[in-house]
Amino acid sequence: MPTFELEQNLLQKGYKAIVGVDEAGRGAWAGPLYAGAVVIAPENAEHFIDVTDSKKLSAQKREELFAIITKNSTAWAVGFVTAEEIDTLGLTK
Repeated sequence: MPTFELEQNLLQKGYKAIVGVDEAGRGAWAGPLYAGAVVIAPENAEHFIDVTDSKKLSAQKREELFAIITKNSTAWAVGFVTAEEIDTLGLTK
């Protein structure tokens, strides 16, 4: 279960937001690669206590958390790249 200890330490040092990032897929090995990022205001952090590694969550739990994320985050985004794009550009572009 997340504790937000690291995030609290950074906020005390003057950082203004928490950003969470996760990826899914195998990229060039077996298909597209997806990534998501969420910006969380410190006052909304308690809404995200159940957000952990998406690969360990059921499809239903991911759907429930999506609603929480979109409602309580400052900003969020999801992107993907195809295996062909990774083959052409690599993962650093």
